[in-house]
Amino acid sequence: MGAIGNDPQRAWAFVAPEPLQGQAGGPLSGLTFSVKDLYGVPGWPLRASTRAPVPEPGQSVLVQRLLELGAAAVGKTHLHEIALGITGLNGLGGTAHPFRPDAVPGGSSSGAAVSVALGQVDFALGTDTGGSIRVPAAWCGVVGFKPTKGHPDWSTEGVLPLSWTCDHAGPLARDVKTVVRVHEALTGAGVAKQAWDGVRVGLWLPEGWTDTTVKEAVLSFAGRLRGLGADLSPVHLPEMLDAYSPIVLNEAAQVHADALKQDDPGFLPFTLASLRQGAALSAQEVQRAFDLRADYAALLDGIFTAFDVILAPGVPTPPPLQGQEEVELGEGITPLRRAVLRLTTPFSLLGAPVVAYPTAAPFVGVQLVGRHGEDDRLLGLALGLEESGA
Repeated sequence: MGAIGNDPQRAWAFVAPEPLQGQAGGPLSGLTFSVKDLYGVPGWPLRASTRAPVPEPGQSVLVQRLLELGAAAVGKTHLHEIALGITGLNGLGGTAHPFRPDAVPGGSSSGAAVSVALGQVDFALGTDTGGSIRVPAAWCGVVGFKPTKGHPDWSTEGVLPLSWTCDHAGPLARDVKTVVRVHEALTGAGVAKQAWDGVRVGLWLPEGWTDTTVKEAVLSFAGRLRGLGADLSPVHLPEMLDAYSPIVLNEAAQVHADALKQDDPGFLPFTLASLRQGAALSAQEVQRAFDLRADYAALLDGIFTAFDVILAPGVPTPPPLQGQEEVELGEGITPLRRAVLRLTTPFSLLGAPVVAYPTAAPFVGVQLVGRHGEDDRLLGLALGLEESGA
């Protein structure tokens, strides 16, 4: 593994003087991992990359389980402040891209992706509420996995929440093989490599929602799957931010209610404004968002009667520059946050499992989305793709 050194990317929130060693002889012995600074680890600080006070979530069940399985925890990584964002910005300087210092790594699991991309750990624990594993995986050129919502072996217990409706715990790694090894150890079941021959793939590539680089990368990736025998047809999903945003902001405001009682709790201005916006939502507005979510869930379930997997862009463009707030897409100039989240939020809002997978284009990833509960099949397909070298 690469040394952490002086950490010019500001990826690390805390590096333990000595790693927390896993139990000898476990299935993950010899692997090291980083922990996003939302997970409670006894003896380690938890600040969620903010200067504001945050609740104490207790001890992470998942971190403890990984230690019992033999993996060693090296330290904690920075994130977009309290996980409410997709660039890696926080009140402690923010995290930079691992290979393009003027670009963002993606968020909110920014430090997690950087620690993996630089080879400082074998895998990283992230969280994903609206794309927070998948976006940094795409922009840093690594693999990410967002399990089915509520997966019993990827516990969010002992993790500081952003939105209990949409939060997921999951890993990032440099290859699918490592993600599968961790998943197998946690579940106690093997993941069989799957062939793509005859797999029905719905291609979700909304017109104008990406730039040319991403569009070409996704179409090229679709060609790879077709070459492996998959059947591809277009599918359509609407933008779901009208359901996602009220739910997440309202729940985040509840999580951080104590801090919001202060005039200036220490959050960045955007974070504070977003939390106050969430706190101001009426019960009727939140209920309407949940009603929309139910409609969208029925729509996705219908798509998965005709398809086995959805292929979608993971990001709308290659990594934007630090401080950039808009991107130029096929449809024109679009706010960065909306451009990113409308691609990723459907699958965390609705809890479907997703593998974030790199493409041939540098720092552009795709999403491979599976049916609820079919995590092992989805990982098996990703493993088959990786081992095919197609």
